Amino acid sequence: MQVTGLILAGGRSSRMDGQDKGLLQLHHRPMIDYVIERMKPQVKHIVISANRHIKHYQTFGYDVLLDDYDDYRGPLAGMARGLTHTKSDYLLTVPCDGPLLPLDLASRMLDFAQFNTAKAVFVFDGRYKQPTYNLIHKDLLPQLNHAITHKKHKLGQWLIDNDALPLDFSDQTSAFLNINTLDDFSSLNKILNKSLY
Repeated sequence: MQVTGLILAGGRSSRMDGQDKGLLQLHHRPMIDYVIERMKPQVKHIVISANRHIKHYQTFGYDVLLDDYDDYRGPLAGMARGLTHTKSDYLLTVPCDGPLLPLDLASRMLDFAQFNTAKAVFVFDGRYKQPTYNLIHKDLLPQLNHAITHKKHKLGQWLIDNDALPLDFSDQTSAFLNINTLDDFSSLNKILNKSLY
C-alpha cells in the first residue's frame, strides 16, 4: 500500500460557531471515528492534522500533526506536514467531517493517478469539485511549501495550478456531504439513521 491517509481536523469551523467538527458526536461516536473506520482498510498509515484538542485526537491511536506555522494557513499546511511526515509515495487527504467517504476511495484515486501519470487527483462528485478529497504525490512537497510561504492558501486553486485531475465519483455523490452548518449536521444524522451505522 503506497498511500498514507491524512485526516484534516485543523479547520476553524467558523460557520459552525467554532465547534471542532471532528469531535462532534454522531450516535455517541465522534465524527472522525467514522472517517477512521472507513479509511483504515484503504491505506498503509493514518495521520491526523489538528491544531487544537490535540490530546483528544491522540486518543484515537494515530500520530497527530500540528502545522509548522503559528498562524492559520489552511489545509495546504496540513498536507505539507503530512507529506513531510510520511514515507509513502502518495498522501490521501480527507476532511474530518466526511463520515460517509467511499470504501474504494484510495484504490480508485491511486489507479486513476497512475494510469494518467498525474501527481495530483481530486474528487468530482457529479455536481461539485471536492478538493479536500485529494491524492497527491510526495514530489509535490516543494510546490506545497512554496504556496504556503507565499500565502497562497486556496486548496482548489493550488490543485489546478499543479495540474490535478478530477476523478468522477458521481456514483457516490452522497458520500461527500459537506458539514458546514448545523443544518448540514442534522441532515447527516438523518442519513446515518438509515445507513449501516
